[in-house]
Amino acid sequence: MFSLDGKRAIVTGGASGIGAAIVETLKTQGASVLVLDLSDHADLPCDVSDPDSVSRAFAKADEEAGGPLDILVCSAGIGFVGDILKTTPADFDRLMGVNARGLFLCCQEAVRRMKASGNGGSIVNICSIAAETALAERFAYSATKGAVLAMTRCIGKDFVADNIRCNAVCPARVHTPFVDAYLAKNYPGKEAEQLAVLSSAQPMGRMGQPAEIAALVAYLCSDEASFVTGAAYDIDGGVMAMH
Repeated sequence: MFSLDGKRAIVTGGASGIGAAIVETLKTQGASVLVLDLSDHADLPCDVSDPDSVSRAFAKADEEAGGPLDILVCSAGIGFVGDILKTTPADFDRLMGVNARGLFLCCQEAVRRMKASGNGGSIVNICSIAAETALAERFAYSATKGAVLAMTRCIGKDFVADNIRCNAVCPARVHTPFVDAYLAKNYPGKEAEQLAVLSSAQPMGRMGQPAEIAALVAYLCSDEASFVTGAAYDIDGGVMAMH
């Protein structure tokens, strides 16, 4: 089950964190995967907020993939901590540029290819429970993830007849390098103590692991999820159920 043999995939933001786990899992399930990222570890360098950069990366991917695009996972994203009073216009624009505009540009390129091929495909967008409920000090981040959720549903509706499925995965807090960097910056010498505080805030008493998010993504990319589109899956250790 959940075999992706012969499938060609692109993962944005796939050089670290959740994206890297998704790349590993898709490859394990048999897909050939190209990573689009600003990191030196990317297969194809790409600034997802820049239309020209995205266009070039997808054109290059066409050359390297050797066939039509079957899967796009939009995992590229950045975080920001702050309420509306602590958010500058530059902060807001930067987050929207990567998290919302970047997803729009990459999904647009993917939909064009999937529609033209006639084979359809699967798009999975990494969203957040921040799109569905208010989280403290996450004003701009929540706004971008609300946009991700809305775009996901619109793509799913508009291209259902083309066999292009589009779904979102909505994690709660996941233990990634972003979390570690945040703790090191704001709680030097007390990282472990604060990590425990953040973990205990979720009903299961821990953060999610990138591999757990990746497993759900792999399902949504697979043929077993062929009846799923326009959906948003919470993967949150019980946060939304007990909110």
